[in-house]
Amino acid sequence: MRIGELSERTGTPPRLLRYYEEQGLIIPERCANGYRSYDERLVDRVQQIRGLLDAGLPTRIIKQILPCLDKPSTIHFPDPTPEMLATLECELDRMTRRIDCLARNRDAIAAYLATVRGDGVTVAEPSSAEQDPAQQD
Repeated sequence: MRIGELSERTGTPPRLLRYYEEQGLIIPERCANGYRSYDERLVDRVQQIRGLLDAGLPTRIIKQILPCLDKPSTIHFPDPTPEMLATLECELDRMTRRIDCLARNRDAIAAYLATVRGDGVTVAEPSSAEQDPAQQD
């Protein structure tokens, strides 16, 4: 497929797709006329890249972990550097905090809507496993 179709199918501007190529995140084939040709599998790859970027991972880390995402059962680095492990641990912690914040905001908006609509639906309290450990006995 051509870049325009990949762009349309992934909602990613062509310029950004070229940037992903420059960063080595995607590798299109080249036709005899020099045009890029994108394999069908790159639709999922671009969506993975976008999700990882949205989560805050830098492209240098994404480039390192993308090969591991092809086969989820074998997510494993043969020789991870201490820097990479530390970076991934920090990113995991940051994502967890972001997810917690989003969940609190979602629950607050749901409660507000329930109140405004008068439908009496309330948001369930988080289970003890989801509560802050500092608040548990």
